[in-house]
Amino acid sequence: MNVYQLLSTRKPREGCSRPRSWHPARPRGTSLTLALVLTCAAAGAQGGGAIVLGEGTYYLDRNRVFALADAPRSTPAVPSIYEWQQAQARPRHRTVLGLEGTRFTLNGQPQFLLGFSYYGGLGASEEFVRQDLEEAQRLGFNWLRLWATWNAFDHDVSAVGRDGEPREPFFARLVWLVDECDRRGLVVDVTLTRAQDSATGGGLPNFEAHRRAVEALVTALRPHRNWYLDLANERDVRDARYVSNAELATLRKLVRQLDPQRLVTASFGGHDLSLDDVRHALVAIGQDFLSPHRPRHAESPAQTAARTLEVLDLMRQVGRAVPVHHQEPFRRGYSRWEPVAEDFLADLRGALAGGASGWCFHNGSQRNTPDQQPRRSFDLRARRLFDQLDVEERNFVAQAGRTVAEASAAADRAVPPN
Repeated sequence: MNVYQLLSTRKPREGCSRPRSWHPARPRGTSLTLALVLTCAAAGAQGGGAIVLGEGTYYLDRNRVFALADAPRSTPAVPSIYEWQQAQARPRHRTVLGLEGTRFTLNGQPQFLLGFSYYGGLGASEEFVRQDLEEAQRLGFNWLRLWATWNAFDHDVSAVGRDGEPREPFFARLVWLVDECDRRGLVVDVTLTRAQDSATGGGLPNFEAHRRAVEALVTALRPHRNWYLDLANERDVRDARYVSNAELATLRKLVRQLDPQRLVTASFGGHDLSLDDVRHALVAIGQDFLSPHRPRHAESPAQTAARTLEVLDLMRQVGRAVPVHHQEPFRRGYSRWEPVAEDFLADLRGALAGGASGWCFHNGSQRNTPDQQPRRSFDLRARRLFDQLDVEERNFVAQAGRTVAEASAAADRAVPPN
């Protein structure tokens, strides 16, 4: 194995005396000195390589960066930093998420996004992730929602810390997971959340940390076109999650400067949208699509079609046409109301009938059981997601893909021939 020690120093920003180590999320503005520390090779062994970057150890393969523990057993020689930076500049996307009016597109073709919550995915093993992705695709799902700031059950798997800086090994796992989904044709929702009162991670306490997190994520994941950014989960709820429209507009501008093509949203929390909500999101902030989190009660599934149509009408009133993405509906284990398979199906059908462009099978911990088991996507360390679903959920996911396919076929038949 060829092992290199990379010593890094960074000229401090004006007014800042704290040096910062080189990191793939922030390759610019860093002076690097590379020293060979050790070279060894065992008879018959494959060549491999690793680099020690500041306090972390990484494996570099083209423009992919892994924690050393995640490096493949057989690895090529380590490229130079110049080669890594050149690779970063080359596009390597295979799955391209786009927009066409009120529809999402994948590789240029209109596509309904059928997804599932995978919040604690950065805590799952690579084997669990691969198995979940394979099963999800077999069932017809094509996107997942992953949090870059997730701390649950005394286990913080956030890709960025409370200061907004990359946090290993989870930042490298995020890069790997997005790349793996890109290779498979899957879309990834990367979500951030503000958490002003958090002292233990799993959220960003202030605007400056939020800005650094956005910069780190967009820079590191820029080569991939299969992901979008939720700037702030349920950002209008007036608690620790709250982020002002002015701050969101500034963060949206930052993303546009770093990556002009990156799609961005900022989700609403627990209510249907008003005209002011739509105007602020699309005009003042500049979101690329709307992500309402509708109310969670037994009447919700029957209301989704009408509420979606209302949002489309509100957009027409402000002169915009973007997708409506039902990113986080109701779930099992949340309240006294336990939705069954038919409730999930009714909500999905309502989203399709109302003209939405995406819907998520939301899942999480069971609040009314000891240790909140099953925890589903909230904790994926010991069991993968699809092994934690109960009978009602498995009944639903077995029908979800077919439901979307049937709705799409019916819509195609309804279009008159030219």
